[in-house]
Amino acid sequence: MSAATGTLGLGRVGESVVRVDGVPKTTGEFAYASDLFAADMLWGHTLRSPHAHARIRGVDLSEALTIPGVHAVLTHEDVPGDKHYGLEFSDQPVLAIDRVRYFGEPVALVAAEHPEQARRATAAIAVDYEPLEPVVDPERVTEQEALHADRPTAGHGYLDDARPNVIRSIVVRHGDPDAIGEVSVEGVYEVGTQDQAFLGPESGLAVPDGAGGVDVYVATQWLHVDRDQVAPCLGLRPEQVRIHLGGVGGAFGGREDLSMQIHGAMLALHTGRPVKIVYSREESFTGHVHRHPARIRAEHRATLDGRLVNVRVHILLDGGAYASSSTAVIANACAFACGPYRVDNALIEGTVVYSNNPPCGAMRGFGAVQACFAHEAQMDKLAAALDIDPVELRLLNALEPGDVLPTGQTITGAFPVAEVIRRAAGLDPPEPEELPLDPMRLPGGSGNTTNGQGVRRGIGFAAGFKNICYSEGFDDSCASRVRLQSGADGELRAEVHCAAAEVGQGVTNVVLQVARTELGIDDVVLVPGSTDGVGSAGSASASRMTWMAAGAVQLACRAALEERRRTGGEVDVERVYRHARTWPLDPDTGQITGGPSHVSFACAVMRVVAEVDVELGLTRLVWIGTAQDVGRALNPQAVHGQIEGGTAQGIGLALMEEVQTRDGLITNASFTDYLIPTFLDVPPLAAELVEDPEPGAPYGLKGVGEPPTVVSTAAVVSALRAATGRELARVPVRPDDIVGL
Repeated sequence: MSAATGTLGLGRVGESVVRVDGVPKTTGEFAYASDLFAADMLWGHTLRSPHAHARIRGVDLSEALTIPGVHAVLTHEDVPGDKHYGLEFSDQPVLAIDRVRYFGEPVALVAAEHPEQARRATAAIAVDYEPLEPVVDPERVTEQEALHADRPTAGHGYLDDARPNVIRSIVVRHGDPDAIGEVSVEGVYEVGTQDQAFLGPESGLAVPDGAGGVDVYVATQWLHVDRDQVAPCLGLRPEQVRIHLGGVGGAFGGREDLSMQIHGAMLALHTGRPVKIVYSREESFTGHVHRHPARIRAEHRATLDGRLVNVRVHILLDGGAYASSSTAVIANACAFACGPYRVDNALIEGTVVYSNNPPCGAMRGFGAVQACFAHEAQMDKLAAALDIDPVELRLLNALEPGDVLPTGQTITGAFPVAEVIRRAAGLDPPEPEELPLDPMRLPGGSGNTTNGQGVRRGIGFAAGFKNICYSEGFDDSCASRVRLQSGADGELRAEVHCAAAEVGQGVTNVVLQVARTELGIDDVVLVPGSTDGVGSAGSASASRMTWMAAGAVQLACRAALEERRRTGGEVDVERVYRHARTWPLDPDTGQITGGPSHVSFACAVMRVVAEVDVELGLTRLVWIGTAQDVGRALNPQAVHGQIEGGTAQGIGLALMEEVQTRDGLITNASFTDYLIPTFLDVPPLAAELVEDPEPGAPYGLKGVGEPPTVVSTAAVVSALRAATGRELARVPVRPDDIVGL
């Protein structure tokens, strides 16, 4: 047995453990959801709207039904149950009914013997569209036609009939919002639409059970909430719909919303045969939510010695055609609009709206990314206006336990912002290299466009923070079952059930590490994730999965050991873990109500060295140093991996990633035209883990997946500003922004 394999089998909490799926993923042996297969399987395909906004006057299926191999062609009329679904409220049709509201909206479904037959039949469906003017400018949507005139307004408390196309508005008033400082800086900042860009497209397999129910194997982030949306649309009881986790090729929030689940199940139940659906890359771009584009106006007022007096921020997010998780995203953007800094007075106004642009929802950082880009640009601008070192300005205003946030919540627990700032600032960047250099070590790289004479170096700095776990009163929980029995050799062995979705973040390893630690044995098996046989684990999102799964498995393991001590023999117990309660914000003031709105917080700080050819607008990242508040690292190697991956996504938003649209139509739905960072774009990264255990969290841990993405975009652009002297108030930064065209 190799050392790596041994570590894989014996890891405990606090040890760096080799990923159980690492070898099969790197060798190509891992089975992703797109690799699923069943005997007698049909292939499903989706007809999607070519318009961003249109009325459907009729659908003719006759020609599609004549194509050989076709077994089903379905429209909204074939939806057996509820015709709408949604994460926070049901505003999204399973299949378009009388109009389409975004480019790529599903209109009809086909199942056929061969995927090419399914595609041909889809192309043969004739839809009579009446194109309508698309509503695409989020600044003007409240003046235009209501896109959801029949929207469900009862029960969720967000939509406002007096303001068409507003999903949610928030106003946070803290202290004296009119307080005056001795120095004031202002700015307007924009964030483009970023895609999660996971390499594994949406895919899954629906299998009818022969008794009216269905099993769906799918790449997802939240098994039980999928089931709770799918079952009503199929007209089935929850227990008749079983969702099983297929192999996931990345998620980053883009798999929180449904993709093929209802569609595949409809086709499977209609035909009585298994149906597989795999999205193309173009379809993936149109078939899942994106990061909300943002426009943020900010004003920071401070004393002459640099203490923040008042922060005023207005945030506008474009939610696209359907709400998804927009109500929570705007709440987060507002909650973190001031950054990890002490502010006694603030006015934060946030609005997220409907439009005919692509739907937006969860993406790594969840509102805090957009806020951080703005507040860190403001902090750099304030430091320049005061002639104070940017690091010292941040240290002077750093939050600490006992401070009060603009929402009125007092910070409790561990939150070592100043220490994280100092640790990041203490990392030494490399010295500039002397010319001439290999072209690969210059902006432009293999393009060999410069010899280095027009290249300037800049060093940027940024700090950011975000909540851990769900907020605003959501009853967040995670269940786990543990079965203990003795093997033939008399040794104790364990079987762990937990529906936590492994989406690349490493929660599988965490569950096994916790179980081995608590049970004191090595022979532990994790059963594949499913809604069958165990309660919900919640979503692999909000940097919550490690916290919640560790808590649930810890409880279940301890209960199983106690039960075995009392009864002996085989035991099988299930326990549900809940973190401390949270409360919603007051809808009028944005202040906390019965208690805190967030469970915990984590911060990250980055120092970035960039080189920029100011004549050509080309950039090269030289080095990144970062420190992150992680509570306690359960698997240090995995934490470093999350920091590296999260940083890469922030680099993408800073320099190259943007979903381009024209009148609501996506024009770059491919990895040829939508660029993401490669190995050559990500520089060496030095990371320091700041371990200050969080009271009340299992083992003192904190989630680590989102803070790197929250802060890295702001830090990269800070370095570009330092190199160029330009404001660079929009991301991604383009070459013409740098050269001033």
